[in-house]
Amino acid sequence: MNHSSSDQSLYLESDGEDERKNSSEEEDDGAFSDYSDTHNQNQHHSKPNSYSTAWPKSYRQSIDLYGSLPSPSPGFFGNTSLSRFGSSFMSLTRRHTPESLPAVTKPLLVDEEAAKRKRSSHSLLPSKASSRVSHEMGISNDSSFGQAVLNGVNVLCGVGILSTPYAVKEGGWLGLLILFAFGVLCFYTGLLLRYCLDSHPGIQTYPDIGQAAFGTTGRILVSVILYLELYAMSVEYIILESDNLSSLFPNAALSIGGFHLDAPHLFALLTTIAVLPTVWLRDLSILSYISAGGVIASVLVVLCLFWVGLIDEVGIHSKGTPLNLATLPVSVGLYGYCYSGHGVFPNIYTSMAKPSQFPAVLLTCFGICTLMYAGVAVMGYSMFGESTESQFTLNMPQDLVASKIALWTTVKITYALTLSPVAMSLEELLPSNHGKSRFYAIAIRSALAFSTLLVGLAIPFFGLVMSLIGSFLTMLITLILPPACFLSILRTKVTPTQVALCIVIITVGAVCSAMGTYSALSKIIEKLNT
Repeated sequence: MNHSSSDQSLYLESDGEDERKNSSEEEDDGAFSDYSDTHNQNQHHSKPNSYSTAWPKSYRQSIDLYGSLPSPSPGFFGNTSLSRFGSSFMSLTRRHTPESLPAVTKPLLVDEEAAKRKRSSHSLLPSKASSRVSHEMGISNDSSFGQAVLNGVNVLCGVGILSTPYAVKEGGWLGLLILFAFGVLCFYTGLLLRYCLDSHPGIQTYPDIGQAAFGTTGRILVSVILYLELYAMSVEYIILESDNLSSLFPNAALSIGGFHLDAPHLFALLTTIAVLPTVWLRDLSILSYISAGGVIASVLVVLCLFWVGLIDEVGIHSKGTPLNLATLPVSVGLYGYCYSGHGVFPNIYTSMAKPSQFPAVLLTCFGICTLMYAGVAVMGYSMFGESTESQFTLNMPQDLVASKIALWTTVKITYALTLSPVAMSLEELLPSNHGKSRFYAIAIRSALAFSTLLVGLAIPFFGLVMSLIGSFLTMLITLILPPACFLSILRTKVTPTQVALCIVIITVGAVCSAMGTYSALSKIIEKLNT
């Protein structure tokens, strides 16, 4: 997609804003009356029509961009090529679901009057424009249950799976309880985001939720955290490829003049140079064919690990440590990183033909991913014990075919999908006379790419960097902000039990974040000083 087409998509949304607003008021006057009262009482909440005009306006454009990416098999993946690395967002029709849900899946939000009212769907685009754009971009607004589950698993099950054996090494066998606890809590906070989205038709994205809860400051805070996480994931990509390629070619080196590059530094530089042209692309549709295979890649790596452990020569040797309190906080961050998908959950929700199935979709996704994480953690730590590396692929014997397959599977060109939303948000800050300049766009994207290289070379510790991301950023996105926004937006509807539960989740997230961040930073500084 070129820049002009992205702008056109934005203009179509803007032109239809008044029409959508009037339509929404007529169709859902009763359904949203309670929210309107609350909204008027809290003047720090922004007006609905300000959601699409406040920074980052490009956030919505990036959703449209990722939503237009064609899957290699539309019938299998649907239209939504969601990458865990890139947190690939979708631009799909906004839907509202009935308030009534089964008690098992309803996140303790009791509103009997609202449960009897049926909400209608609200399109983000005027009907004609929406139909035309959807046809041109190949965007479907009726993802099935299976497609939504595949997209959710693709989002959740990313590179975090490579470090789950290392997390067990750092925390011990009992530390696995943290993985399951985070799975339950993150599933619940994912449901809370859904109720925040349903509170008003103008709320469409995670930054919109932050704005509805805490005004412009909340929107900026949520956006910055999401962009920082994407940037940090780009750094992790550089470290990941450097580690894995240097393990395949340990003797690689390059000497130019008085400069000597060993294998890790050389492959980090080559990786950055190789992906740089993809960062310059405005149309990322080609890369979607790779990102859409995220689920397949994750399953393939898991199968390779089990093949090496059960069929090839490695076998099960280590009994492991029951509990390791000294380094347990590091494992907290690693386990937290595994469930970083909340930035994409709103888009999966809005893409579903039957949004009422969203709780079941989330439950299925979290169930599948948790079982995969736990299985890899147990197998990897049982195989390699205290010698477990931050990526289990580095422990696998290099002469085995399954090991080579696992290593090369990690080499995916999804870097551009991760960094593009960050670049677009920065391009938006350019003066209007430079905003559409190709030169400035390339300069910003190149600077971002090489900055991730420099950061990756400065702190080339894959596991510790992942623990830092999981502790500091992911905890905010998954455990702290969702219940805080939920309480702020729906404060007149929540019960004391809901308030207490949300406060407990926020407290758990804050404590884990503080402990994990301090521990990861301490170990990074310690390694840098040695």
